[in-house]
Amino acid sequence: MRPIFGALATLATLGMTSPLPAQPDPLAGSPSRFTTLDGARVHYKSLGTGRAAVVLIHCWACDMNVWRAQVPVLEGRVRIIALDLPGHGRSDKPAVSYTMEHFARAVQAVLRAAGVERGYLVGHSMGVPVAREFLRLYPTMTAGFVAVDGWLVSPGLDPAAAERQAKLFEGPGVAELFVQMIEPMFPSPDHAVIRQQLIRTAQATPQHVVASAMRGMLDPAIWRDQPIGVPLLVVIAKGPNWPADYQARVRRLNPDLEYEELEGVHHFLMLERPDLFNPLLIQFLRGLGALAG
Repeated sequence: MRPIFGALATLATLGMTSPLPAQPDPLAGSPSRFTTLDGARVHYKSLGTGRAAVVLIHCWACDMNVWRAQVPVLEGRVRIIALDLPGHGRSDKPAVSYTMEHFARAVQAVLRAAGVERGYLVGHSMGVPVAREFLRLYPTMTAGFVAVDGWLVSPGLDPAAAERQAKLFEGPGVAELFVQMIEPMFPSPDHAVIRQQLIRTAQATPQHVVASAMRGMLDPAIWRDQPIGVPLLVVIAKGPNWPADYQARVRRLNPDLEYEELEGVHHFLMLERPDLFNPLLIQFLRGLGALAG
């Protein structure tokens, strides 16, 4: 069974990695803000000003801090919106269905509260189908799309395999399962701190959120092959997770996409090798006229 997202894969070490460089953390120093969706609070941070913003959408069972290596290179050049999706981080965690539509509506609620009219969406893993759903629901609010190691087309799981995968996160042992999933993604000792931070964050995400969001990702209804009518950058970790025809399938949705496969990285490539990922992000945003300076 092919895992639906890279976060479920045990990948072999593909090459040498570099540690996350020591640098200021403007995301940590930015004040928290909250808006509401269906009566529940959604946590976000806003850096800079303007009606357009780069919108950072994190992955399943994590929070906005997965983008801490990108915020320093963007700060002062474009407005940044980072959020904790409902059920994650400092957002409320009600007993609701955590569908991709629910998450997309939360992104829209944050942008509305922040006074942002158009977003350059940057999604990682589950953040990719969340951003895809946002584009479907709010096309005029989407100025560009960066898909980071997440599926844009159906991963092709049969219903029985999808059900088995969903049930993994509905029973006991989820905390240990996160350890087994995340540790192989950071094989270098240089990344021990990042690895432990991600494990703690995942384990702190309530099981009802983890299980419901997994079912949301597995919902066949979200995998409609509709054209992606905005500028698109795809960045993935080269490896066995991706079928040979993946680029061709995505290119049918957006023939002009920019597509990058990075060697020697794993699922959290923007944390593992920001020195490789950040230039691609900057170049793409610069090409859209999104950056000052």
